[in-house]
Amino acid sequence: MRILLVNPPNCGRSIPEERYGITSLKQIFRGEPLALETLAGNLGQHDVRILDLKVAPNSLQDQLTFFDPQLVGFSAMTCEANTVLNLASEVKQTCAAQIAVGGTHASSNPEFFNRPEIDWIVIGLGKQSFFELVESLETGATKSIPGIAKSVPGKSLHWTPRQYNRSDLVNSAATRYDLVESNRSHYTLESLGLKMGLVASAAGCPYNCHFCCISPLTSGRYLTADIEAVLRDINTLEQTPVIRLVDANSFGNPAHAWQLADAIEKAGIQKQYLADVRSDMVVRQPDLLKRWKEIGLRAVIIGFEEIDDMALTKMNKENSGATNRKAIEILHQLGLTIVGDFIVSPDYTEKQFDQLGHFVREQRIELPMHTILTPLPGTQLHRDMQSQITIHDLDYYTLTNAVLPTRLDEELFYQRYASLLHEGHSTAKV
Repeated sequence: MRILLVNPPNCGRSIPEERYGITSLKQIFRGEPLALETLAGNLGQHDVRILDLKVAPNSLQDQLTFFDPQLVGFSAMTCEANTVLNLASEVKQTCAAQIAVGGTHASSNPEFFNRPEIDWIVIGLGKQSFFELVESLETGATKSIPGIAKSVPGKSLHWTPRQYNRSDLVNSAATRYDLVESNRSHYTLESLGLKMGLVASAAGCPYNCHFCCISPLTSGRYLTADIEAVLRDINTLEQTPVIRLVDANSFGNPAHAWQLADAIEKAGIQKQYLADVRSDMVVRQPDLLKRWKEIGLRAVIIGFEEIDDMALTKMNKENSGATNRKAIEILHQLGLTIVGDFIVSPDYTEKQFDQLGHFVREQRIELPMHTILTPLPGTQLHRDMQSQITIHDLDYYTLTNAVLPTRLDEELFYQRYASLLHEGHSTAKV
């Protein structure tokens, strides 16, 4: 089967730009479409291509004409959902391909894609589910596939949830990095000039933060990849000096993280690494971070989210401000760079903006990343705050727009937000 996997173009709209002429947060990292490379790796018997529209935004028609795919698969975050529907319509008008869509928005809000433009919706972790869908279409067999919903416009979707386990990672099927090799120079951390490759060592997250859509992807399960599979993928990116472990919680299984570090050292791999970690793990396992520093860990990405305990509790973060501060102290002692994620609530006062800015400076967070609290469809936050949402157009769900009412005058809110971003980026270093 001829299969075209499509990464949507950069999209999404900006309220601060449109209403007030304030430049919004620029994309500072254009990462390779790892989810699509992973899917492609499990489709070895088929003719698969990946089209990255973030790199070549006007190339869809050429691919449809010259490749003539039988199946087109899209991945979509929430802010890309409307764009994917438009692209799917373009495909339908051009060729006879069936269309599948997966990714975080399809998994969190599958009913959104229950439309004539879409044939199949991949819900949750999709490597094995999508493979089974392709095999079913290839043979013409009609069967219920866990994690796959057939679009039935005008009716309610029905599907069988997938019971995720490590077999769904399909570790034996190597990631198809070669399918985007011609785009490799584009996959950089632009503000710092770092050439970066993406590797997954785990999937899912055992925590259930109310604002986050990661945990539902695997029904709350945390699945670690085989050590050999992670080493294989790292080695495949032989010309890439920096590896970003893209797991939501890279060291969520400390025993696995220790084994992986030892295996990397034994294999003689000389790379630098960025990994996502929780601050409470840093406090509990400082020796694990020290070990990873020895084998190349350069920076950690931590979701601090907020700076006071009440706000953290409201998010169901299962963490505290004191733990965050202790983790920062440990990381500074180890000489690891901190990429700190913070969530700005539309309810912020000027005092809270001041306090957050002071915290970042006082704690010497090398690269602060500020997003705006956004109730993404399918999350507990969306269910809790649905009646308060004033902007429902998903194009604005970029995490840099307030889709809830702001306590401050809206223009002042965005001015203060833009100041936080400018201050953080002007001093950034990794």
